[in-house]
Amino acid sequence: MFGYFPGHETRKVTLSELLVGRILVALLPIRRKSNYNGVRHLLEEIPMLKAPFVIAAVLAAAILAVPAQAQEAKKEVAVKPADPPSKVVLDSWNDIGRKLIAMAEDFPEDKYDMKPNPEQRTFAQQLLHAAGANYYFTNLVTGQKGPVEENPKREQYKTKADVVAFVKKSFADGAAAIQARGDKGMSEFVVDPFAHQQVRISDLAYGFIEHCGEHYGQLVVYYRVAGLVPPESRPKK
Repeated sequence: MFGYFPGHETRKVTLSELLVGRILVALLPIRRKSNYNGVRHLLEEIPMLKAPFVIAAVLAAAILAVPAQAQEAKKEVAVKPADPPSKVVLDSWNDIGRKLIAMAEDFPEDKYDMKPNPEQRTFAQQLLHAAGANYYFTNLVTGQKGPVEENPKREQYKTKADVVAFVKKSFADGAAAIQARGDKGMSEFVVDPFAHQQVRISDLAYGFIEHCGEHYGQLVVYYRVAGLVPPESRPKK
């Protein structure tokens, strides 16, 4: 004896009846009392109808439902493959470039020569320095010889438009160098001109990405001192 149906004449419930009952309860949505009564009535009728094929049908339905549910779960949690190495570097390079270009285009031209204190660079000089230093990376990767102008003279870039154009060109040239090297090139070695040590091209790129990020952080201060909100800190439209 495995159990009884409450409220009815006492009788034994077989193991097969109990198993079928559990399966039916799991498969049929029982949201109202009437549904429950229907299932209970069906369970009581099964042994009297002598219908073992019902049990087989229910078990088959349950077995077939499991693989279908498993496939649906796999589709929902499908994982995308990793981006290629050169794309990862390029995306980071372009992202910090986008932020600095946005600042260069947005900051008022009449404040381009402001500085928070006398010891610091002006706003324009900060941009020119970050963009100029990028050529330590670009020239090395592309094999260009000659000195790099790390701090271009303000006299060379007199207007806001001149500075914006130089910043855009700096990041465009670096992006082109990364794309030209491709995935394989990111693992190739060059000699770091400052450390006099071999370094992977991807690591060298990240060094200058970080350098630009540091100057981006400093320029945020310039915005705040000028009573302005940096583009990245404004509400998104």
